[in-house]
Amino acid sequence: MRDALLATVTEEVAAVLAFESLLVDEEKALIAAQPLPALPGIIEHKTALTERISALEQARDEQLNALGFPGGFVGMEAAAADDDAIAAQWALLTAAARRAKQGNNNNGVLIRTRMEYNRKALAALQVAPSKSGFYGPDGRVPGA
Repeated sequence: MRDALLATVTEEVAAVLAFESLLVDEEKALIAAQPLPALPGIIEHKTALTERISALEQARDEQLNALGFPGGFVGMEAAAADDDAIAAQWALLTAAARRAKQGNNNNGVLIRTRMEYNRKALAALQVAPSKSGFYGPDGRVPGA
């Protein structure tokens, strides 16, 4: 059963590393002048990886329970305490998860910044012109 746990945690490490790499791609897309072409594929891949990571986490918890450990962080810490291979993979997983969380937070800031910029740009464009020489929404100068 420990071999199954080790295999699951190893697979989880690979999935979180792939997620972390995808976050880098997302960041590049978010800072690009035209992010829209890249974002749908990234979001689709992120969703699939998130579901995979969740399934692996659930499998890990079930394996921990079968070994007599509680699920989650506490159980993994206990399982890793007396197994060097599991401890090594657990250390890789927790480090990758921390980096992925930070990357996800950074991308959230980029998204909020872009949304605020767009909100301000729309507000500036919606201000009624004070001079009659400006063109209207139809592209024509009022009264001309």
